[in-house]
Amino acid sequence: MALEKAKETVSSNPVVVFSKTFCPFCVRVKKLLDQLGARYKAIELDVESDGSKIQAALAEWTGQRTVPNVFIGGKHIGGCDDTLAKHQQGKLEPLLIEAGALASAA
Repeated sequence: MALEKAKETVSSNPVVVFSKTFCPFCVRVKKLLDQLGARYKAIELDVESDGSKIQAALAEWTGQRTVPNVFIGGKHIGGCDDTLAKHQQGKLEPLLIEAGALASAA
């Protein structure tokens, strides 16, 4: 059930950040997305009643146990370091535009 819920959330939103409210790495990724003006859905696993089940399902699905667990355009991007690295390489904004989470600068 948790895996279906996670997959449904990912497929129905351009950007999803599976997060925890107290996690500094999650805060960093959400702050970056906010600064870029991206639309995203944050699922706070420490607030969701089935958060631990969703986190276990994500680990099974993506091989990543930690948060943040970031998806853009239905694709698993990774965690904080992966997301920040993509931004530094200039690859994050094109992904966000392609997913429809960010208006193109044109």
